[in-house]
Amino acid sequence: MFMGRAWLYSLTILIGLWVSATALGGLLPDNLAEWPVNIWCWGVFAYIYKTTGRKERIEMITVLAFATPMELFFSEVWNIYEYQRGLMPLFVPAGHYFLFDLGRIMANKMKQSLALPILLPFIPMVAYGVYDGSDTSGLILLLLVLVFTKFGPQPRLYASMAWAALAMEIVGTQLGNWTWANEVPWTDLTAWNPPLLVGAFYCFGDLLVNMTVVRFEEKAHVGLHE
Repeated sequence: MFMGRAWLYSLTILIGLWVSATALGGLLPDNLAEWPVNIWCWGVFAYIYKTTGRKERIEMITVLAFATPMELFFSEVWNIYEYQRGLMPLFVPAGHYFLFDLGRIMANKMKQSLALPILLPFIPMVAYGVYDGSDTSGLILLLLVLVFTKFGPQPRLYASMAWAALAMEIVGTQLGNWTWANEVPWTDLTAWNPPLLVGAFYCFGDLLVNMTVVRFEEKAHVGLHE
């Protein structure tokens, strides 16, 4: 089941981003380009929500509750990236859950001892970005990912998300679904498009989701014993 979901999420992200960016290869009017992806993503999200258990439903709602305002803040207030057609597409919050669950599936296939080592290839690339001056924010994001992975409750998930998020971001930026600012607003930092360690944002979101779900589960157990 889980590998079936992994393929579903991967194809949804890849094909969905292409359909949205190209308006189905030019077959749709640009103002309708996102709608097939919106309908598909929310249909998949609704099906999973209907057929899964209580814990995953809490996770799904929690991802939406955190991802949506964070997306709007980053793109509309901080302006660290800009979407192709301005405002955040409606499929994005559902897509955040797909990526979260995909990262979790990847993490479950990984040995705990590999969580930190698989992040090592990022180090020389970050060093180059800092030395070149083209991605000075990379050092901060790398440190965040390392801290999440070393001290967080789900190290394999954070390591997986660093790579999964980068892969998705490369596809999205190359297709033109969104573009990251080369100069990070409100700072003197620079960033690549996409930032190499963009997964740090996803790690932070995953940590919030995990903490929230744990609290909900604790309250549920307390209620059962009252």
